[in-house]
Formats: sequence, C-alpha cells, structure tokens
Amino acid sequence: MSNHIALIGVGAMGGAIGTRLLNTGNKLTVFDPDQEKMAALAGQGADVAGSAAEAAANADYVVCSLNSPATVRAAVFGQAGVAEGARPGTLIIDMSSIDPDATKALAAEAANRGLGWVDSPLSGGAPKALTGELTLMLGGSDADVARAQNVLKHLASNCTHMGGSGAGQTTKLINQVLCGLNFLAVAEATQLAMDAGVDAARIPQALKGGRADSAILQEYMPRFVAKDYRRTGRIDNMVKDLNGAQDLARRTNTPMPLTAVCAEVHRLLTAAGLGGEDQAALMEFFNGMKMDKEKTQ
Repeated sequence: MSNHIALIGVGAMGGAIGTRLLNTGNKLTVFDPDQEKMAALAGQGADVAGSAAEAAANADYVVCSLNSPATVRAAVFGQAGVAEGARPGTLIIDMSSIDPDATKALAAEAANRGLGWVDSPLSGGAPKALTGELTLMLGGSDADVARAQNVLKHLASNCTHMGGSGAGQTTKLINQVLCGLNFLAVAEATQLAMDAGVDAARIPQALKGGRADSAILQEYMPRFVAKDYRRTGRIDNMVKDLNGAQDLARRTNTPMPLTAVCAEVHRLLTAAGLGGEDQAALMEFFNGMKMDKEKTQ
C-alpha cells in the first residue's frame, strides 16, 4: 500500500525528493509559495495544495525541505501551517538542515500537539535523492524513527539513527565540516596542479583507492578543472551550515581553526555575489572571483 505524503518545500532539493517519492509509487501532495515549482511536480502526478495545512490534512507523513529554523517553524506552526491541518499522530520528517537546539524545541512543540517529529538531514544532494541513494542522519524516538522508514526507504541507501531529537542535525553539521574542508582542499590542490603544469583532470584516477581519495575528489576535481559550475548545491547554504557548526563549537568550547578558515573563504565568495553558485565555484577564490557565467548553465 502506498503512503500519502505531504511535501512542504519543493526547491531544488525538495523537488528531487518529490520526484523520487512519486516514482516509487507514493501519493504526494505538495505545498510551496512558488507556484512554478509546484507545477513541475504536478506535471509528474502530485496534487497541489493551497497551504501547508491543506497539504497535511489527509497525509500520513509530512516531509519538510526548507532552509532555516524560522521557515520550518512558520511552515509547521504558523498560520495555515502543518499543525492546523494534520491529524493527531501524523509524523513530521524534517529533512531541512537546521540548528540542533531549534530542532529540539520544534520536536517538543510537535509532541505537545500530538504530532511525531524526526529530524532527517541529508547528504548526497539532489542527484542522490533522484536515485534513492541519500545518506540520512536521524534524530528522534525509536518509535518515530521506525515509522519514518516507511518514507525514507524510498530516498536513502544509508540511514543511521543517531539519538534523540537534534542528534541528526548535529551529525549533519559534522558532515558539513568534513565536506566544506574537503571541497576547499580539492579546489586548492587543483589550482596547485594546474599552476605546476600537471594535468589535474588525471589526478582523480591517479589517486583512486589511495588515502587521499574521496567522493568529492572524484566528482569535483574534474569540475574544478573544467570550471563546470552547474548548480547541485549552493555556497551560501554551506555558509549557513558552517556558521551552525561554529555556533555549536562555541557552545561546546571546541577549537575548530580549519573550519574557521573554510567558513571565511565561503563568506568571501558570498560577499562577492557568488553565494547562489555551486561549490564548484570555489575555484573563483583563486581566480579573483570573476566567474564565467556561461559555465553555470
């Protein structure tokens, strides 16, 4: 039997999640203030709602794919939000990447209203969502996380329950620290290789299987070389996540000098107007931040 899922937020990531849920036989109702984005999923068979409350009204599960704690709170508990329409016992699966403390507060408020909550931030981006190969870090009760698998099994090849509410979001911040540092290291190494006259496009194959190998090296060094800036993520989203990691580090008194440098480079690019570009545009840090816009198409 298929699930009836409400999807709140159908941007680049939410749109890919919606496409995958439809392709795996689920009934989907979507809501987003952007009518054009909803129309894209409607063309694939999704129902379109006029509000988050309407989307949630008959759903067994509500998936949120949003950008900030304030946006999640407004979508769930604001006027015409999910909580107004959802039936008691409905499970909210928040796939946004937001602050762990904010998640704990949201989960507690959901419980007070008779709703379940699982934080399920993701790694892998839209391409992995479309193939059902996301990596998910889950926070919530054992019972809610078990229920969430009815939805998440369609989206992910690796789901790990990390603990109570907020634990998934904490793990995502750690993931983003590792990714951000790796992106910057690979960009820097690419520039060194090119300046030294080595064919950087051959380096991923040369290092494959060695200690320096990584998914980011294999995917992004060729893109760095070609200045292939097609968007699969955003630099300003990485800034948000690195800010979150630094906030957590201050609360835990954890020194993170490398993360500080990485965050500053991302902030410089954002200040230069490149915040909406893909991580591949990190190469512009080495090129005076003057991007060839044709490479972004």
